[in-house]
Amino acid sequence: MKEILFFEPVIIDLIWGREIWTVSAHEHGDCRVSEGTYKGSRLSELWQTNRELFGGIEGAVFPLLVKKIEARDDLSIQVHPDDAYAMKHENGSLGKTECWYVLDCAPDGTIIIGHHAKTEQEVADLIYNGRWNDLLREIPLKKGDFFQIEPGTIHAIKHNTDIMEIQQSSDITYRLYDYGRLKDGQPRELHLQESIDVIKAPFEEKPAYTGHDTSTLVSCKYYTVHHYQIEKKQQFTQDKAFQIVSILNGQGEVDGHIINGGDSFIIPAGYGEYMLTGKLEVLITAV
Repeated sequence: MKEILFFEPVIIDLIWGREIWTVSAHEHGDCRVSEGTYKGSRLSELWQTNRELFGGIEGAVFPLLVKKIEARDDLSIQVHPDDAYAMKHENGSLGKTECWYVLDCAPDGTIIIGHHAKTEQEVADLIYNGRWNDLLREIPLKKGDFFQIEPGTIHAIKHNTDIMEIQQSSDITYRLYDYGRLKDGQPRELHLQESIDVIKAPFEEKPAYTGHDTSTLVSCKYYTVHHYQIEKKQQFTQDKAFQIVSILNGQGEVDGHIINGGDSFIIPAGYGEYMLTGKLEVLITAV
């Protein structure tokens, strides 16, 4: 059956802004199909009962999560674990490899990615002594920037920044520092030892992709992400287990369905060719 999977997004309000989970089967935000044969079904249900939609690939959980992050205040200084650490310490969860496409930011925007410590012991010393200016690597930011955030990388999105994030289906975050903010009158929980356990030192910045395909932003063991700027129309072929199409900007159609900036949808296995029409900026993700 040739049918695109559209979803109702899950909106999560947070102390610093909000997240809009556009494709997710995670228990903290499990998207429902919004139309068609599977209307009302959650993505996690389809993963368990209709695996043919996803090429029959293996795995206990749907592997990816796509979200839009709208940061109005600074996010906490944080780090994520890899699969091995999360499996052992977080009840068998996946780790969290993620990537960011910057949709918008302030003219003088910055972002925190990485650190200046030379050794893991120096990381611990700087954290426990609160020497954040010595530890953190803060770099300029502009619209259209793209970053691959590997597990063990200190990072933080700053205020007035909108990002499209593609990640493993994990909600594990270790906070190092949260600016002394209170939630319900109490400081938010920090995870200093867990953070020190997983932070890699020294920090090594790696290019997301070094191949010859100029549309490819990143290709790693968890996902491959392509970026396209469509002026009128462009035809694509779905020959993967599944593809997630995320509309970054613009308005148009996919095979007769109206689509807008902020939408994400799944082109299931066996769909074949499909047409994106309109003035659109898109990311197409596959595993």
